[in-house]
Amino acid sequence: MVNISENIEDVKTRIAAAARRSGRSEDDITLICVTKTRTADEIKKVLEAGVFQLGENRVQEFMDKYGKVQDIAEAMKKKPNIMWNLIGHLQKNKVKYIAGRVELIHSLDSIGLAEEINARFEKTGEPARALIQINTAGEEQKSGVGLDSCESLADEISERLPFVKVCGLMAVVPIAEDPEDVRGYFRDTKKMFDVIAEKRGGAEAGFEHLSMGMTHDYEVAIEEGATMVRVGTAIFGPRNV
Repeated sequence: MVNISENIEDVKTRIAAAARRSGRSEDDITLICVTKTRTADEIKKVLEAGVFQLGENRVQEFMDKYGKVQDIAEAMKKKPNIMWNLIGHLQKNKVKYIAGRVELIHSLDSIGLAEEINARFEKTGEPARALIQINTAGEEQKSGVGLDSCESLADEISERLPFVKVCGLMAVVPIAEDPEDVRGYFRDTKKMFDVIAEKRGGAEAGFEHLSMGMTHDYEVAIEEGATMVRVGTAIFGPRNV
């Protein structure tokens, strides 16, 4: 029987240790609980354990859960401020479903998608907050732009699309048995993050998030500068599907 509360405490302990190794505080790191394929009852246990940043990969699954999780939050004595993160590939025809519901889009990977996000979020009156997704190894089966393209994409968005606010970068790295094998990808992404942050005024100007690392490599990602980690299996156990 998986004990979600205990697993979350273990993940938080590991986050704190990795943060210290990088000269930072655990408060500098945001834990995003990845809820892909997980039920509303499982998510309730996450909320009860004090984690309110949730991450979904697929828009349809997000829409199926959104109302149920909001109802769970309403029923809790102290209503948590749930923040949804869209962390998977986002198709242009699905943007309309997340406008006004998602706190942060991690997977902005083209100017065409940015244009659609801008159009949809303009109707809400509030800009979308988004991270540019970096495909660090140029893997064909994964979405994202190359490191050499992300700065120009961020510049074009800022110049033309007022309802898209670029708040940082998100890295996808190859799956490796040994997390040390992907340390270099995290390090290179952090270097690019620092270059763009300096140009844009850093956290004070809203360029503040570096989303890197999942269950198998989040500790190395933190050591290399991640401010957000996306963890699912270490919290819920292996997926059934």
